[in-house]
Amino acid sequence: MLDNLILGFQTALTLENVLWCAVGVVLGTVIGLLPGLGSTTGVAVLLPLTFVMEPVTALIMLAGIYYGAQYGGTITSVLISTPGEAASVVTTLDGYQMAKRGRAGAALAISAIGSFIAAIISLALLMALAPPLASIALEFQPVEMFAIMILGLVIVVTFQGGALVRGGLMAALGLLVATVGIFPGTGSTQRFTFDNVNLLSGIPFVEVMIGIFALGEVLYQIRVGAAKPIRARFKDMVIKRKDITDSMPAILRGSGIGFLLGMLPGAGSTLASFMSYGIERRVSKNKANFGKGAIEGVASPESANNAAANANFVPTLALGIPGGATTAVLLGAFTIFGIQPGPQLFETQPELVWGLLVSFFIGNVLLLVLNLPLAPVFAQMLRIPYGYLYPIILLTSLVGAYSVGNNMFSVWLVLIFGVLGYLMKELDLPLAPFVLGLVLGPLFEKALVQTSAIGQGDLGVVFQSPIAVGVLLLAVVMVLLPRLVGLARGALRRRKEQALVG
Repeated sequence: MLDNLILGFQTALTLENVLWCAVGVVLGTVIGLLPGLGSTTGVAVLLPLTFVMEPVTALIMLAGIYYGAQYGGTITSVLISTPGEAASVVTTLDGYQMAKRGRAGAALAISAIGSFIAAIISLALLMALAPPLASIALEFQPVEMFAIMILGLVIVVTFQGGALVRGGLMAALGLLVATVGIFPGTGSTQRFTFDNVNLLSGIPFVEVMIGIFALGEVLYQIRVGAAKPIRARFKDMVIKRKDITDSMPAILRGSGIGFLLGMLPGAGSTLASFMSYGIERRVSKNKANFGKGAIEGVASPESANNAAANANFVPTLALGIPGGATTAVLLGAFTIFGIQPGPQLFETQPELVWGLLVSFFIGNVLLLVLNLPLAPVFAQMLRIPYGYLYPIILLTSLVGAYSVGNNMFSVWLVLIFGVLGYLMKELDLPLAPFVLGLVLGPLFEKALVQTSAIGQGDLGVVFQSPIAVGVLLLAVVMVLLPRLVGLARGALRRRKEQALVG
């Protein structure tokens, strides 16, 4: 292990590799800032530029784009409620509220700190346990993934607190929207496409995300009357020691949750960030402030997001199975360079593997050094009068949407879902369950179809898997526990009242 680490540092700390790692994280941050791009698109677009590089240098730069984009997406999520990355959607719930209270700098800083700590924890686990963890991840077949998807929906629905029914309805609406397109069971049956060829592949998540959060928020703020620009002092935007102390348990929990989910093929960073937020809202001492600007509500999903991004490399490197969309593109880069990921990669290409893993540490150090001092500077953007800021948000959103498919259909989708987002805010309907329903819809349906096929139409096959049964029992506990606790407290209160009366 120690020899491998030394080899990794010797490889990653060459001047050329450090330089391209820095280029990667800077490019990734810029890409994450732009709505509609994201790490997958950024890596795919810039992949041809790496063909003239050495394989390890190219992969270090591409990986830097990957985790750099995670932080770039956070910046717009906090400042203008526009997630640049799908995994940054949850950050808008509390990060944007912190920004509106003049604490944008603290939100961005805790995001950078949480991401760095999560990276260190996940990298330590990745280096020590990648091959055995990959074999564990293989145990999660369609039946187990079906149970994981149910648990994810349950957690996000139940973290709405008293709005359980509304949360369930919004999650169901998200699942319904996700059914648009070709039915995965047949590969040819069209659903809700209305003979529109643009809908054959479904309603794209990026356009929905831009419309619901960016456009919907702007329309809502225009309706209620835009608040005055934030005039917080520069020192108010700097993170305090108490913020770090309060956030540390959330960072550690988010790192663990993100790593566990990130190593499962297909689960991805988005599910990890949602589930981490939902669990944190349940266990936090500050749960009443979630959704209103709780710093733990930023620290937890951002840590989970970064840990999951690193854990995605467990199945990618050890099995040759992409952990998510971006690692699927990176897997293509391996193939282009004539490298075959799999169980033998750690033995046959130790310099490349350990150099790449150590570069994650170097890249996250660079991100921390670059972005922690700049967090209050980024936050100064909120001083711009909203009369100028809103047109910039609208222009950026619509241009970003057009760039996704290079057609006006994407722009129309943004406008439609912008109106829908505005109506949701007017009716005080929770956005997070709708978004996760849309994200999990294709994965949920795929796992459902495969599980049904395994059981020959009998979903009872789920109960033949100990892992799936354990996950489903956890989902049941998540639903019933708050009610049981409430009943117990009510009974205890009544007993005390009767004792006082007696």
